[in-house]
Amino acid sequence: MTASHDSLRQRLLVPLLALGVFSIINTEMGVVGMVPLISEYFGVSIPAAGWSVTIFALVITVAGPVMPLMFSRFNRKYVLMLVLALFVICCSIAALTTNFAVLLSSRALAALFHPVYVGLAFTLAANSVLPAERPKAIARIFIGVSAGMVLGVPASSYIANDLSYSAAMFFFAATNGLVLLLTIVIVPSMPVTHGQSYGTQLKALKRSVVWLAIGATIFTNGSTFGFFSYFADFMETLGHFDAAQVSLALCLYGGANIVGNVVAGRHLATRPKLAITLTPWLVGAIILTLYGTIAQIFTAMVVIAVFGIINGMIGNNRQYLLGKAAHDAPDLANGLFLSSANCGTAIGTALCGIFIGAWGIAASVLGALIMVAFAAAVNVMTLKVLAARERPAPDLAQAMA
Repeated sequence: MTASHDSLRQRLLVPLLALGVFSIINTEMGVVGMVPLISEYFGVSIPAAGWSVTIFALVITVAGPVMPLMFSRFNRKYVLMLVLALFVICCSIAALTTNFAVLLSSRALAALFHPVYVGLAFTLAANSVLPAERPKAIARIFIGVSAGMVLGVPASSYIANDLSYSAAMFFFAATNGLVLLLTIVIVPSMPVTHGQSYGTQLKALKRSVVWLAIGATIFTNGSTFGFFSYFADFMETLGHFDAAQVSLALCLYGGANIVGNVVAGRHLATRPKLAITLTPWLVGAIILTLYGTIAQIFTAMVVIAVFGIINGMIGNNRQYLLGKAAHDAPDLANGLFLSSANCGTAIGTALCGIFIGAWGIAASVLGALIMVAFAAAVNVMTLKVLAARERPAPDLAQAMA
């Protein structure tokens, strides 16, 4: 194999991983717009059909710290192939079954291996470039995450409604199958020759800074996604958006989210502390601004675009922070990031839901701001501990002088 061919495969690795993450996230999030159809297809209630979404998030929350660690000592290429093959099988089973329990089981099995692929994609992207370029490489993986969320729901909804539920599930299987074939062809064998033991990586959990970074991720994600979970109703009720305007706003938000991934990669490569410090404050400011401007359609659209950029930056910032806190256990760090991000989404959605139930949709702002306050406080503590850990010890002779 020629050096130029090896160089080409190296250049294609990160884009391929981003495409793979897109297909994995697409499988996870695509069913969000299909819940009514799943309810009708399987003859279950809407809340029961919603478990096709919920079970995925719950399994990721539990499996996030464990599964990437378990597979961290195996050949990287074979792990990527295994996960993609399982996703193809699980999506095909979901397409063919008429039993709702089988559907949930197939979704749970796919979710179990979701953190393995996404976590490994972050690790491989970071290791494929020089240390100074790592935030930018990881930002390209986050573009796959954002694209999966932005494009997955409308694409699967369109296929499901125009063709059938089974066609949408086969669409998920096909996208994962395509990435599997490309992985076989493009990705070289990547055996782990100096893999860390599980015990060595788990030692990172003894450090308080790791738990602080987990808390920062939970609260920051909770503030944004807790609010965003009810955003469509927020726009319709307080801003009097019609259906077309809501769709336009969500598309605008999604496109801006991808822009935020790129912006975050650049800032984390040059000014990481500033980027991480500002994140919670920007979230609080933009949510308050949205509350004040939501009735003014044009202004609100501009603010929604800014919200999308900020939210796109958040994932990169949190992954970077956990990566720094658990710098000697990258596979564990990526798993912890995925787990805490999903946990934050669940907690934030529940908290905002409680406030909405008590005082109406406007109170989602209050729930989000409470999460912002905790995020800002924990963020400051995390950065202080990291700074103290990275500060060189004083010279003994100078200290005695």
